[in-house]
Amino acid sequence: MSSAAAIEGAAPAKGGKKKLILILAVVLLLLAAGGGGVVFWLKAKAHAAAEAEEADDGAEAAHGGAAAKRDPKAVPVFVPLEPFTVNLADREAERYAQVGITLELTDAKAGDRIKLFMPAIRNNILMVLAHKRSSDLLERAGKEKLAEEVLRETERALGLDPVVPGARHKKDEEPRPVRAVNFSNFIIQ
Repeated sequence: MSSAAAIEGAAPAKGGKKKLILILAVVLLLLAAGGGGVVFWLKAKAHAAAEAEEADDGAEAAHGGAAAKRDPKAVPVFVPLEPFTVNLADREAERYAQVGITLELTDAKAGDRIKLFMPAIRNNILMVLAHKRSSDLLERAGKEKLAEEVLRETERALGLDPVVPGARHKKDEEPRPVRAVNFSNFIIQ
């Protein structure tokens, strides 16, 4: 009987080992799947960060550094331009626009440079405004395009090559003096 009892006792132990092996296999499979999920998530996150950085670089190139990271402790430098009042290029009616523009600059040194070239900058901006129709300026997209043109003409007056939209910004290139073009007043009559 003792050998029969030993055989019967061994049988449940053998079944217990199978259960233990099966449980360990399931746990290892779950750990592998979880690890694979974590790796996939981290790669997706890194890919999204790389795309966001690439988009920031493209925006930076399109706006002459406007998308550059800003130091939260740095005081922004703004140069308000005297308001522009121009006749618009509408043919069906006499219309004019009064536009207030403030340039956001990278630093105070850029502000001094802007002030030196102010007559040329104002001339270039007036030429851009005079060729606009009221329908061009009523929509947000038209105002955004005007801001890009003002930025381009300001940099042109400063003797800088115009930024090509979508072109990559060179890391070793000197930062553009104008960070953004802001409208402080926009009236069309």
